[in-house]
Amino acid sequence: MKSQGSPLDKPLKGVIGDRTAAVFEKAFGYTTAGDLLRHYPRRYILRGELSDIEELKEGDEATVVADIKKVNLRRANGRVILEVIITDGVAEMSLTFFNQAWREKQLKVGMRGMFAGKVGVFNKKRQLSHPDYEILPEGGDEDEATAAFAGKALPVYPATSKLPSWKIAQSIEVALHSIDDIIDPIPLHILERFKYPTLLEAFHSIHQPSTREEAEIARERLTFDEALLLQLLLAQRKAELRSLPTIARPIRKGGLVEEFESRLPFTYTDGQKEVSGEIENDMNQTHPMHRLLQGEVGSGKTVVALRAMLAAVDTGGQAVLLAPTEVLATQHFSTINRILGPLAAAGTLGGSENGTRVALLTGSMSAATKREVLGEIASGSAGIVIGTHALLSQGVEFNDLALVVVDEQHRFGVEQRDSLRAKAKLNQPPHLLVMTATPIPRTVAMTVFGDLDVSTLRQLPSGRPAITSHVVPALDKPHFLERAWERIREEVAKGHQAYVVAPRISAHEIEEGTSEITARDREVAAAMGVILDEPADPKTMATVEELAPALALGSLKGLIIAPLHGRQTSELKEETMRAFTDAKIDVLVSTTVIEVGVDVPNASVMVIMNADRFGVSQLHQLRGRVGRGKVPGLCLFVTEAADDSPAMERLNAVASTLDGFELSRIDLEQRSEGDILGRAQSGTQSHLRLLRVLRDEPLILEARDVAVEMIESDPELKLSPELAREIAELRAEEAASFLDKG
Repeated sequence: MKSQGSPLDKPLKGVIGDRTAAVFEKAFGYTTAGDLLRHYPRRYILRGELSDIEELKEGDEATVVADIKKVNLRRANGRVILEVIITDGVAEMSLTFFNQAWREKQLKVGMRGMFAGKVGVFNKKRQLSHPDYEILPEGGDEDEATAAFAGKALPVYPATSKLPSWKIAQSIEVALHSIDDIIDPIPLHILERFKYPTLLEAFHSIHQPSTREEAEIARERLTFDEALLLQLLLAQRKAELRSLPTIARPIRKGGLVEEFESRLPFTYTDGQKEVSGEIENDMNQTHPMHRLLQGEVGSGKTVVALRAMLAAVDTGGQAVLLAPTEVLATQHFSTINRILGPLAAAGTLGGSENGTRVALLTGSMSAATKREVLGEIASGSAGIVIGTHALLSQGVEFNDLALVVVDEQHRFGVEQRDSLRAKAKLNQPPHLLVMTATPIPRTVAMTVFGDLDVSTLRQLPSGRPAITSHVVPALDKPHFLERAWERIREEVAKGHQAYVVAPRISAHEIEEGTSEITARDREVAAAMGVILDEPADPKTMATVEELAPALALGSLKGLIIAPLHGRQTSELKEETMRAFTDAKIDVLVSTTVIEVGVDVPNASVMVIMNADRFGVSQLHQLRGRVGRGKVPGLCLFVTEAADDSPAMERLNAVASTLDGFELSRIDLEQRSEGDILGRAQSGTQSHLRLLRVLRDEPLILEARDVAVEMIESDPELKLSPELAREIAELRAEEAASFLDKG
């Protein structure tokens, strides 16, 4: 944390020099002294310890502490080659220098040093070509450098080829010496409560610790800072929402909700009853509901949300359901109309007196259709409005927006929710219900969704059949893939239907819904200690446009097959989904546009091609599209990943359990904190260097308690001006991020 005018705001070029500062900015984006001081060590090495060479992989940017075992100077093809063999006592690697014979005088057998560079492999042996290095002082030497080094923990930093670990350490030492004092943003009584060092002490201790224990205390203090900042932001936002006035939306006796429930062909589960009660209580209040509804795939969230929407309509208001894709919006439109029946046909022959109208608005509608729908929304004749982000655009006006339901929160940020809320009547913000079928661990709920009250649906409706999952290793056992196509034929012969999911639309497109990982992304990720999956060869990845005709002419010849993807017209997607729902299509070959919300009870089998290209939660969501009727579901994960790869480990984990909460923890462990926290709270990502939502759960709980106490007693943080400025900075970054997105 830093404050305006703080020494931490000093431009980096004025602290470590223009040239070095430029290298840090290019490598890490750092521009101030505070940025540099928050480049924390990845680990520490005590004097006498060596690095584990065996753990190094080709392509790693590594800093190795090792002993020099052998030095050999030779000539080959007119060049002088100096080869130095270093060892950690278990494994060896070579350092190679071309035409630099003079280094033989610096690198002597028996010396210990730090060696940094990109790991290569030559003749099956690890090597560093032209590495940077620093020879560590001898233990018996009594000069100042040795005295400073002896007995201390040596920090090892996330590094790049231009910035090896010790150069970073030298720059940080200069930055530390340039700062005399910092106003600590954390109040003294909180530091004393947790026995934390001051901020300046923490910076010194994490970068130049006398012991590992000292470093760990400093790291805990700095991690607490990050957690507290997040929790203060969320607690303040939650308090502000509770202070807003709005219209209570109680359920009307003898109204739409009661008639809807009397027509339901099933009874609510105990979980649905409990969650419906929580939502009903929230909507009875004169401050807006702000609730997250999370639940397992197929747990009945849509019916619970629909009940809330009907309660809003009962009071003369309108409810809007915001979906992330046109396919899902259209599916919700069809599902809600089917569930409501006559209740969705107000003003028409056969419509209920208590009924309403359901409208659909998407970006690809014709201008004439859009004008008609916009008129129904503005007049209030459409009580329930369903659509995509098109509902956020200008020109969409509501008569009385009472409730906003956002489906799949991870597809939308805070700003998008706020934009839709702003369409309600002046000073009367609507109630908000956010739904996700991706179960969320408690710590994520406290950090990403900390401004929301949380309801959880774990219980599945009785009679729901099981789903069986298997991994199909197509590379080693191609006959397994042929068996997968046979299983589709068998299910279709029984009168059922199938999905085949591909990660790409065509050979010329990147995966739908994902961004391409560049070489620069991999370099920066590796520098920060994160190894990204290797990119798949596009030629080996299945595409909808190639797979659909290939199956129609080959393994699934004779079956009715149709493609579905996000670049088709809205009319074609809607027509295809309607035909599949009506069982006029046997096999739907699709991208992940069917990931959430699509409900075709007759679909019993799914084959996911290149399944290793999908994340844990995404695989769980896709699998949830089968087994929704009265017959068991089967999901087959086809992959060419190696048996010992992280991708295969991920697939086996998904195949082994249907517990979404367990899978969410696995998913969380494999993702970066920036992806988890920055996705929903843009602006916070750059502030999170140490916080890990799984590892730091106890600390996050403490930070939340402190944040709630502080906001309850001092809502605007007037007694903590440094923290108030930091929160204001975060909010400004969120707003700027939203504007940048257009």
